[in-house]
Amino acid sequence: MEMSEEAFEALVIDELDRLPDDMVDGLDNVVFVVEDEPDDGSDLFGLYEGFALTERGQYGMGELPDRIIVYRRAHLGACADEHALRDEVHTTLVHEIAHFYGLDDEQLHELGWA
Repeated sequence: MEMSEEAFEALVIDELDRLPDDMVDGLDNVVFVVEDEPDDGSDLFGLYEGFALTERGQYGMGELPDRIIVYRRAHLGACADEHALRDEVHTTLVHEIAHFYGLDDEQLHELGWA
């Protein structure tokens, strides 16, 4: 599948806007970034860079934001159409946001997020 960088970024923003309020309301000092691929050439769909809420001590002013990165090429390579792409981007966003909250897959299912 092919899609321009701009169109892919717009799709990610749209999928982020569709996430439930209880999932995104607690996100504090987090930026979402779209990149083509990881620097190491791996086939990751996404990456959370930061400290999970469960691992933070004192947190406040002056902290660099955590980052959630969505990798465009891995998504496009794995999806045949826009519907599949939206599903995969949604799954990636939920998974990476879960890392921010310090949640594992079982807890994701308990919350109804996965």
